[in-house]
Amino acid sequence: MTSTEDTIAALDRGEVRVAEPDGDDWRVNGEVQEAILDFFRGRQMEPREVGPFEYHDKIPLKTGYDELGVRVVPPATARYGAFLSRGVVLMPSYVNIGAWVGPNTMVDTWATVGSGAQIGADVHLAGGVGIGGVLEPPGARPVIVEDGAFIGSRSIVVEGVRIGREAVLAPNVTLTASVPIIDVTGSEPVEYRGYVPPRSVVVPGTRPKRFPAGTYHLACALIIGRRSESTDLKTSLNDALREFEIGS
Repeated sequence: MTSTEDTIAALDRGEVRVAEPDGDDWRVNGEVQEAILDFFRGRQMEPREVGPFEYHDKIPLKTGYDELGVRVVPPATARYGAFLSRGVVLMPSYVNIGAWVGPNTMVDTWATVGSGAQIGADVHLAGGVGIGGVLEPPGARPVIVEDGAFIGSRSIVVEGVRIGREAVLAPNVTLTASVPIIDVTGSEPVEYRGYVPPRSVVVPGTRPKRFPAGTYHLACALIIGRRSESTDLKTSLNDALREFEIGS
């Protein structure tokens, strides 16, 4: 096999990752991202039949779920080169090449996990969540969702945003590298970009911005509190938001 094929095989087994924890931060493995891009370039389209389903793609499907201890509900799909840890549940959803999904994480119905995304242990990606893929330029940080986070239905996290451990995103929160994430729990707002601190409870928000044509409200996200230490990791989103009198 070529070195590119060796790297993709190692990704599929979870022996290498697009990004990995490095102290309090994350280190990106740009050479692994380059290998994924090379893998795409070097392969040809070909048909594949899986039971009643037919696919036409460059990348094979992931296999061996029984040995991995992963539950996959039809028609969920994971591509070869994605790693799924023991106890992962894929409802009808999609996991792209280079993604890493930690133990006992739920990828719920119609959720997507993009190329290279790093999803921690005991995470819940609720229905319709969109986790973006990042492979270019090599060295760019992928989306990272750390252990114990809960991402509410139809939320979107893209452009290398990092969600801290045990954070809770309410439904319909959209986070990009440029969307302001504003902590409004103190006497003065504290603004973040591309990062949600651990245990934060985040809801959608807007803030006014003046343009030549008038003042308009642009999307932001609001940190309205922190998960209490007594809250179990398996808590529902409803319970987490009720602590702050916010309906889910």
